[in-house]
Formats: sequence, C-alpha cells, structure tokens
Amino acid sequence: MSYLESLPTDATLLQVFQKFPAPASKLLDFHELVMRAPSAFSAGERELIAAYVSGVNDCQYCHGVHTVTAEAFGVPEGLLTAALADLGSSAVDGKMKPVLAYVGKLTRTPSKVTEADAEAVFAAGWDEAALHDAVLVCALFNFMNRMVEGLGVRADAAYAKTSGVRLREGGYAGLSKLLDN
Repeated sequence: MSYLESLPTDATLLQVFQKFPAPASKLLDFHELVMRAPSAFSAGERELIAAYVSGVNDCQYCHGVHTVTAEAFGVPEGLLTAALADLGSSAVDGKMKPVLAYVGKLTRTPSKVTEADAEAVFAAGWDEAALHDAVLVCALFNFMNRMVEGLGVRADAAYAKTSGVRLREGGYAGLSKLLDN
C-alpha cells in the first residue's frame, strides 16, 4: 500500500517515478550505467546480484522484479531462492558465490566487510573493477530497497513478470522513456 496519498494505494514504482520525474530520471540514468554498461559481469549476473541483495533485505518488490529480470537473462528459475536459503549449497556458479557472499555481507553488516572478503572475490577470478561493479549494484539496490519500502510500494507476481520482461527488453533507459506517460 503506497504511503503517498496522491497516488493509488496500489501504486507501482513507475507511478512514483512519474510523479517525481526529476530525481527519477537521474536515478534511471544511474541504473542504466550500473546495470547495463560494459562490465566484467553480464547484465544477467548484475540482475542476479540485485535480486540477491533485495532478497537479503526482504524487499519483495525489488526481489520479485529483478528475479524475473535475471531469469529473462538466463539465470535458472529457482536459483535465487536456493541461494538465499543456503548460498554454499546452491547451484550458483562457483565464481559468483564469493561475489554474492560479499554483497550479502555488505548488505547485512557493512562495517564487518574485510579485506579477506574482497580477497575471496579476487581468488574466484574477479578483478578490482568487478569488485567495484558488484559494490555499486549492491549499493544501488540497498538504496532502491529502502526507497520502495519507505514509500510503501508493493507489487504482485504479474507486475514483477511484466516489469522483468520490460527491463530485459528495454533496459533502464527504456523505463526512463515512460516517465513522460
């Protein structure tokens, strides 16, 4: 239920963005940069990170949308559920497990992240640019999770599916084009 009285009680994030287009435009530009610009991580891997962080935060809206988006990019269905239940025994690729462990720890207990946590990411074959990208995705979705939860934005599975497909096809730049509607 949206806490913004000028919006419907079932307002979506897109409706919030349309009500406040100036910050939304800049925020979506940043999403496009972090989530779709060249990176050591594929778009699907970045969506996996976003969905994982959102799951750790129990932000059902973002977790639902970005799980669908990650799956649209080829992440196997059910992988995120398994990763959130037990990352170590999940079928997440071995190279991605330390990345998800890192962003999970950064989300849960940011002041407890250590050099050893970063070294585990490097030992899996990622470089400094990849760690930087993973941290940006993590930070962005911690921000988004707080925004969504703070404004009382909710969505059902059908909306998550529609949004996930839209993000797969048009990216965040495509979403930005909807601000004028």
